[in-house]
Amino acid sequence: MPVNNIRELLKPGKRAHLVGIGGVSMASLAEVLHGMGIQVTGSDHRESQTVDRLRALGIPVTIGHRPENVEGVHCVVRTAAVHDDNPEIAAARREGILVFERAQAWGAIMQNYQNALCIAGTHGKTTTTSMCTHIFMAAHKDPTVMLGGTLPLLEAGHRVGHGDTIILESCEYCNSFLSFFPTVAVILNVEADHLDFFQDLDDVERSFRAFADRVPEDGLIVANCEDENTMAALAGEKRPVLTFGLERGDVHGENLIVEGGHSTLDVIYRGKPYAHLTLSAPGLHNVKNAIAAAAAAIALKIPGWAVEQGIADFQMPNRRFEHKGSYHGAQVYDDYAHHPGELSALLDAARTLGYDRVVCAFQPHTYSRTQELFQEFVQVLKKADIALLAEIYAARENNDSGISSGDLAKEIPGSIYCPTLAEVTARLKEIARSGDLILTAGAGDIYLAGEALVQEVG
Repeated sequence: MPVNNIRELLKPGKRAHLVGIGGVSMASLAEVLHGMGIQVTGSDHRESQTVDRLRALGIPVTIGHRPENVEGVHCVVRTAAVHDDNPEIAAARREGILVFERAQAWGAIMQNYQNALCIAGTHGKTTTTSMCTHIFMAAHKDPTVMLGGTLPLLEAGHRVGHGDTIILESCEYCNSFLSFFPTVAVILNVEADHLDFFQDLDDVERSFRAFADRVPEDGLIVANCEDENTMAALAGEKRPVLTFGLERGDVHGENLIVEGGHSTLDVIYRGKPYAHLTLSAPGLHNVKNAIAAAAAAIALKIPGWAVEQGIADFQMPNRRFEHKGSYHGAQVYDDYAHHPGELSALLDAARTLGYDRVVCAFQPHTYSRTQELFQEFVQVLKKADIALLAEIYAARENNDSGISSGDLAKEIPGSIYCPTLAEVTARLKEIARSGDLILTAGAGDIYLAGEALVQEVG
C-alpha cells in the first residue's frame, strides 16, 4: 500500500498503535487521532504524567515494548527514536502491518483541514507557532495545534480544535517536514544546522526549498526577505511568496519602540497599517517572530484586531526565556537556545534588560553541532559577562571526535568549564550576586542546574 494511503488507515473506527507515545509530539498526535474517532493504543519505556493523561482520556498505554502490543491494529506510528529492531516494529513488519513515521501521520491529518499553516525555520519555530496559536484563538478560529513545547495558553503542546485550520511547528531535521502538506508555509530563517544529517548549508537550503514546493499553486509561501539564505533557497520559486521583515518586505514593522523587555510597533502590509502590536517577549528576534506571525495571519485573512489581541496576550512557551526564580537577588531564566544564531539573539536580548551582568551557563547540544560550529559558539559566548560551559549533551550521538566543552572554555576568556550539572549549580552559587541575570541555555537538561540553584535556601 502506498504511503499516501495512510489517510485510509487514519479514519474513525481504525486502530492505530503509537510506539513512543509518551513523547511530546507523539502524545499530541495520540490525542488528535483519538479526537478523530480512531482507536488509539500506545507504548512507552516508562511511566510519566503524559502517560497518565493519555490513560485518563481513554487511551490504553503499555509500559515496555512487546510484540503482542500490535496485535489487531491497522497501522503503527513510531517516533524517530524508535528503530527497526524495536520488538513492536519488528512484529508489525512480520504481520504485514504498515509502519509510518510520526511526520507522515501529521501529514495525513493536515490534509483533512482547509488551511494547514506550517511554520519552519532554523530558529523561532516554537515561539512563532505559539504566537500564531494565540492569534487564531483570539480570532475564534478554533484551530488544531501541534508545537514543540508547552504553551501556557493551552497548558500543553497541542490542541484538538474543530475549526478549518491546523497550525504545526515544522522541523527540517531528517527532512521530516517533507511529509507535510502545507497550504501556507512560513520560512523564518535558514542556517547550517543538524549537520549530522545535512551535508552543508546548500543541503539545508535544498530541504527548505523542497518544503516550500509542497505548497499547492493556490497556496502561499511566507518568507523572511531579510534572511539571505531563505531568499537563496527560494530563488526562482513560481509559487506566490509573501515576504516579511523587521524593516522591509510585504509585511514589515514601523515605529518600533523597545523599552526593557517590551516592544511596540506598527505592522504595515503593502503600504497600509494592518495592526499595532504590544509585545512583552524581549529581543528583536521576537519582534521579528511577531511580524512573521502577523504575515501568516494576513495569508489566512485574519483581521488585524485579532493579531493585536493575540500578541498582547502572548506568553512565551516553556524553555523560551522562562523565568525560573531568583537566588540572592540574581534572576534565573532558562532558554532552549542551542545554535549560535539562537544564542546570539538570546544574549543580545538579555543585554537590553538592564541587569548588571549576564551570566550564561551553556550546555552544547550534540558533538557534531559543537564541532561543526565551534568558532561560532566561541564568538557568541564572549557576549556573556561570564560563561559557564557544561559538558556537551550527547542526545542521539556518540563522541567519535573526542570533543568536549572544555575545548570551548579554553577559547573563551574568563569562562568556566563544568564537567557535571552539579558543578554548574555550585559555580553559579559562588558567582551569583544581586543584579545579575543568570541564563541556563541549551536543548538538553541544563535547566536542571538553574532549578537546583533557585531551590537553594540562602
